[in-house]
Amino acid sequence: MVKKNGEFLKKLLATFRVEADEHLKAMSSSLLELEKAPAGARRAELVETIFREAHSLKGAARAVNFTDIESVCQSLESVFAGMKSGAEASGQLFDLLHQALDALGGLLSSESADAGKPALATLIRRLDGAMKGPPPAEPVVSAPAEPLPAARSPVSETVRISVAKLDAAMRQAEELLAARLAAGERAREVREFGAALATRKNERAETQTGLRALERSLRRSGKGNGGDGASGERRLLGRLIEQTEAGSLFVKRLEDRLSGLARSAEGDHRALTAMVDNLLHGVKEMQLLPLASLLEALPRMVRELTRDRGKQAELSVRGGEIEIDRRILEELKDPLIHLIRNCVDHGIETPAVRNQKGKPPHGTISIAISQKDGGKIEVAVADDGGGIDVGKVKAAAAKLGALSAEEAQQLDEREALALVFRSGVSTSPIITDLSGRGLGLAIVREKIERLGGAVTLETRVDAGTTFRIVLPLTLATFRGVLVRAGEGLFVVPASGVERVARAAAGDIQTVENRETIPLDGQAVSLVRLGDVLELPRKDEPGDTVLAVVLGSSLARIAFQVDEVLGEQEVLVKTLGPQLARVRNIAGASVLGTGQVVPVLNVPDLMKSATKFAATPRAPAAAEKLTEARRRAVLVVEDSITSRSLLKNILESAGYGVTTAVDGIDAYTALKTATFDLVVSDVEMPRMDGFDLAAKIRADRNLAELPIVLVTALESREHRERGIEVGANAYIVKSSFDQSNLLEVVRRLIS
Repeated sequence: MVKKNGEFLKKLLATFRVEADEHLKAMSSSLLELEKAPAGARRAELVETIFREAHSLKGAARAVNFTDIESVCQSLESVFAGMKSGAEASGQLFDLLHQALDALGGLLSSESADAGKPALATLIRRLDGAMKGPPPAEPVVSAPAEPLPAARSPVSETVRISVAKLDAAMRQAEELLAARLAAGERAREVREFGAALATRKNERAETQTGLRALERSLRRSGKGNGGDGASGERRLLGRLIEQTEAGSLFVKRLEDRLSGLARSAEGDHRALTAMVDNLLHGVKEMQLLPLASLLEALPRMVRELTRDRGKQAELSVRGGEIEIDRRILEELKDPLIHLIRNCVDHGIETPAVRNQKGKPPHGTISIAISQKDGGKIEVAVADDGGGIDVGKVKAAAAKLGALSAEEAQQLDEREALALVFRSGVSTSPIITDLSGRGLGLAIVREKIERLGGAVTLETRVDAGTTFRIVLPLTLATFRGVLVRAGEGLFVVPASGVERVARAAAGDIQTVENRETIPLDGQAVSLVRLGDVLELPRKDEPGDTVLAVVLGSSLARIAFQVDEVLGEQEVLVKTLGPQLARVRNIAGASVLGTGQVVPVLNVPDLMKSATKFAATPRAPAAAEKLTEARRRAVLVVEDSITSRSLLKNILESAGYGVTTAVDGIDAYTALKTATFDLVVSDVEMPRMDGFDLAAKIRADRNLAELPIVLVTALESREHRERGIEVGANAYIVKSSFDQSNLLEVVRRLIS
């Protein structure tokens, strides 16, 4: 562990030195320009630039515990803060500032922490007094005093390049894949032409043989020795034979030439393939970053979240050294944060509850990364908490209107757990700033699927929950299956294809109003790909059905196609901002023939096929959402300013609003009128929000009324009190947002 920490610190310091060198260069060039710049906007801009660079360097130095650099930067900030306020800079001050930058450069190149301490203290003292008057003309020795080449310049080993340039290089390298595919297509066309020419050559040989036989036949019959007519026929036949033989010689030369071209085309294709593959591999390697760079901030986040929730848990990470495409890494950040929050809020129990279950008070959250076959990785996020209550998931989904109560009861455990990934489904007893809106896992699935990955869920009551995310290592290229549906060609990502299957037309059965085919002893739903994509149908009855079976985490569906043309490497291109989100389409690709074909989105296809094949039903929540009656909200707030603000927000959203000044006033209003929801402050005279919520829950006629508490009290104890008294949502005013409130209200009374 000590060795590992030492290696990490070494890498961190190397990164800091590169970053600090950039800050110093920016400060030095700007300082030189500032010294010459006249008063005006440009001068103010330069002062602001140097101020920000000094501030950034100070923060970076603090992160690696370079206190001397941090102290100098702090003093530089003070100088430039004074210049921002209008203080004049003399020539002596500029000299001092350049000396300070030299001192920072010396500190960066030094291995000794104690070198040049006296000179550094003098420098800091002069900087701190610079805005109070002319700086004294003391000699300043750049720290440290020892030889500067003590440490090798980090720039000699690493080069920092902008992400935009790196992405541009990646795109250009990817474009070469199209050239490689085109070269392969040309080589194939030359081969096919050569084969066709060989066939034609054989046909000419047969024709030539027939003509020779005809000539011999004429001679034997004596027609060749007759009059002028017979002589003319013989001459005509002779010329025809001569032309045929000359044509055969030309075809032979053409065949030889074409054979050479075919060999050259094959050789060029192999060479181009090797170069393109090596270049793509190299550029992909440039894009790879270790997952540890994303995971470093998560242990602290777990510590803060668990303390805020009155829980105890630690995060363990394995496999952080595995490298993955930087673009995937950036997109993976939000899903991981959502899953960690889910583990803390829904998974890990409080120490008291864990003691009752015979568990240690400290919970464990783990992230395990492992490499899988086919250029993929698996990220497993697990906790040893209470697990997921399947019954609560079914109830939440039924309440949301995602399915009826009867349908929910018919779901098995696997199907029920899949509901947690639906937007709006949450088992949390209260909506807070951390959870309860049912959006986190929906966002996780959406982002993972957009990256070409999949997420699955495993849970055991009182034993914990594990989320498994499978992702590709890179986004550049992938294998795709080229299929034809009707007149159109489409690419299906091979990662989503379980198999290609044929079934006899007579094996198609109808089960629960859906067509199915038998596959491995199971009935698998069958839909036409053209129907799902809403293409014109051209029925071509046949004895067999060809289908591409797509598998997701919890289901598989067979998509009937007209032809499977093969598998090949595919470079997917986005459709641009104008078509950023087209249903069932992930992008487009260019074949070697130059034809542009759509790349299908497997998760979208699965959803579309399910909706297409499902028997229509009236959603339980649809009628509620279309009720003509205007929703009535009671706002309880003793502050007239806050009361007016909440009233305005809710009325602007179309709700009817009644106000009350405290809990007693609100309870009286509830007894005299009908309301759909209560939005209440907590700290109020006579009766506070907690007591009001408890009184509402104790009233048989009001017990089901949704309650939202909006308060400045943000401690864990107050949140727990909100749950105890039966509040449905707890919104902290410090993080109050208008859209946040409206979304909570809509969820509770829709």
